[in-house]
Amino acid sequence: MNSVLPQQHAQARLTSYFWSGDAIRSRSVSDLVLSGTVDISALPARLVADWARDIVLRLELKSGDVEALPLARARMRWPEYKHCVREVSEWTHSLGLQDVLASSEVALMACRGAKYHHDGTQYGSAAFCNLFLSEDCGLDLHFPSSGQRIPLTRGTAVIFDTGQPHAVIDRHSAGFDAADFPAERDCTQVFLTWELPIENAHVAQALGIDFDINPSTALQLDKEQVSLNGARVNVSADSGRWCEVE
Repeated sequence: MNSVLPQQHAQARLTSYFWSGDAIRSRSVSDLVLSGTVDISALPARLVADWARDIVLRLELKSGDVEALPLARARMRWPEYKHCVREVSEWTHSLGLQDVLASSEVALMACRGAKYHHDGTQYGSAAFCNLFLSEDCGLDLHFPSSGQRIPLTRGTAVIFDTGQPHAVIDRHSAGFDAADFPAERDCTQVFLTWELPIENAHVAQALGIDFDINPSTALQLDKEQVSLNGARVNVSADSGRWCEVE
């Protein structure tokens, strides 16, 4: 059974251990969230219908799950795709990130809400840049460490540390509850996500990342993880609080 750790003490003591080439490297975990809104057009009805079929028939998306949609097929039915990318690129430029978006991997994702989680065990070497494409359906992107809630509307853009806990929850809820996402509710969010390299100087500066904060421990590890006070931690799916992994 996991023990819940006091959230108010977590931020200053968090360490992300991530792959840097062939070695594990240590870094701080940022609680900064960069957010804005970019101007993108409503999605083509044919494209939205295609996604809806995929979500029901192929993904069988359940409350709290986040799954990938086929981006290559979507681009064929999405004349404004390049415009979306250009808008996000201009926004990241305004934040001082230069051309990092152009060289970063991009994927298309869908969720019906999202349980609290962090991505530091798989994407510790990255920050996420997300562009939300769906219309406002009463959901917020919530970061429990800072308390920040970002209403999700078409064109919402965010950049955040993959090691930071986050969730997509009902706007009137204090945490994630699967009951907030019944099958009859139209609450699917589709978004583009880019993996920005955390070791890029502009990305690290924008998020305030410090590197090599615990190199001796990093040398002993063979997998990515997030630790608090030297103990490996995970996140409570319903509250977002840190829990020690036993």
